[in-house]
Amino acid sequence: MSNKTEKRKTGDRGERRTALYLMLRGYLILERNYTYGHKEIDIIAKRGNTIAFVEVKTRRDVSSVRPQFAVSSEKQRNIIIAAKGYCANKGISDKNIRFDIAEVPVKGKINYIKNAFEGY
Repeated sequence: MSNKTEKRKTGDRGERRTALYLMLRGYLILERNYTYGHKEIDIIAKRGNTIAFVEVKTRRDVSSVRPQFAVSSEKQRNIIIAAKGYCANKGISDKNIRFDIAEVPVKGKINYIKNAFEGY
C-alpha cells in the first residue's frame, strides 16, 4: 500500500472520530469534506446557532509538530474562503461561525480547539 493511501486512510479515520466526538457533544454534522472550488473543509457542524468549520489533523507520531501548528496561514485562508462560499450558497449569516481544529492522535484522546483561528 502506498504511503499516500495510508495517509488518506489515517486522515479518514481521524475525520470519522472527530464527527463522532462532535455528535456526542450535541453537534449536527452538516457536511463532511465540503469543497468549494479547490478548497476543502473537513467537517461543518452546527450546535445551537453556531456553525463550526473544523480542520482535522490526524497524526501517527505524537512527537511530530502539533497539528494545530500544521494549519498554515494559507490553509486557514482557504478554509475561510470555503466557509464564506458555504454561507453564501446556503443563504446563512456568517455572524455565528467559528474555525476549530481537531488534533487527533491515532491512539489517544482528541484535543478539540474552538476558535483556533480568526476568519473575519
